[in-house]
Amino acid sequence: MGAWAIAVHGGAGVDPNLPKERQEEAKRLLTRCLDIGISALRSNLPAIDVVELVVRELETDPLFNSGRGSALTENGTVEMEASIMDGPKRRCGAVSGLTTVKNPVSLARLVMEKSPHSYLAFSGAEEFARKQGVELVDNEYFITEDNVGMLKLAKEANSILFDYRIPTIGTCGAGAAMDSPLQMNGLPISVYAPETVGCVVVDKEGRCAAATSTGGLMNKMTGRIGDSPLIGSGTYASDLCGVSCTGEGEAIIRSTLAREVAAVMEYKGLNLHEAVDYVIKNRLDEGKAGLIAVSKNGEVACGFNTTGMFRGCATEDGFMEVGVW
Repeated sequence: MGAWAIAVHGGAGVDPNLPKERQEEAKRLLTRCLDIGISALRSNLPAIDVVELVVRELETDPLFNSGRGSALTENGTVEMEASIMDGPKRRCGAVSGLTTVKNPVSLARLVMEKSPHSYLAFSGAEEFARKQGVELVDNEYFITEDNVGMLKLAKEANSILFDYRIPTIGTCGAGAAMDSPLQMNGLPISVYAPETVGCVVVDKEGRCAAATSTGGLMNKMTGRIGDSPLIGSGTYASDLCGVSCTGEGEAIIRSTLAREVAAVMEYKGLNLHEAVDYVIKNRLDEGKAGLIAVSKNGEVACGFNTTGMFRGCATEDGFMEVGVW
C-alpha cells in the first residue's frame, strides 16, 4: 500500500492586477475540489473515479473555463472538450466539439469504457452522449453574461481573447490586446490567461489518473481543437505518473507536454519534481504553459512559466496547499 496524492488546477497565466476577491474566490473553489477528492480517496475510491468526480465539480461551477462558464466561439456558442486517462494499461477517452453535454469529462470516460474508440468529436460525440443517456442541456446553459461581454471585447479587438475574465482596468483592456507582443503560431494574441481545469490523482494502490476539461479560447474559430482532449499533450497517465496541462494549447500540442513528463522519468530516470522542472524549462520553446502531476510513489508537483497558475494539491501525510502565484 502506498500513499495517495491529488492536485487540481484552474488554468495557467494570471493577470498581476487580478483583484484579491477574484483570487480568493478561485482559492475557495480549488479548496472545495481538493476536499471532495480527499474525501473520495479516504473512502478508497480508485484514482480514475476521483479525477472524474473533481473535474465534474469544476465543470459545474462557472468560475473557470470548462462546462458552465466556457469561453465562447466567434459565433457566440460553446464548444467544449475534455479527456481522461487511467494509468493502468493506459486506457483513455476524449471528446471535442460538445455543445449540449453538461459534464464533458464524464462523456470522455464513457468513450473510454463504453466505446471501441478513444476519441469522439462534434456530432458523433453528441450522438454517443444521447445513446449513453448522459445529462444534456441547452447550449445557453453554458453561456454566462460575463463571457458574452468579453466576446464583444474580443471582437472589437479583432483577436482571440485569453484574459476573458480579467477586468478591463488600466492597460488590460481589449485595446491593449492589439499591441501585445505575445503570439500564437505567429499571430498576435492578447494577454495570456486561459483557465482550463484539470485534476491528477494517485491512490493508495499506486494507480495514477488524469483528467482535463476546457471551453477553449474566447472568440476561437469554430471547430478549433486545443491540447486538452489530446492524449499525450494536455493529458497523460501511465504506471509512473499522471499529468494535466494548461496554457497555450498550440505550444502544448507541439511539445506533447504531458507525455514528456512520463518520458523523461522513464528514459532519463528523473523523479517527478525533476521531470516537471525539466519539461517546463526545455520543452515549451517560447510557449507559455503549466502542469500538475503526481507519481506512483505519492509525490505531487506543479510547474509553470506563466505569471501564476490557479492550483492546489494535497497528500496523505496532511500536506495541503492552494496557490495562485
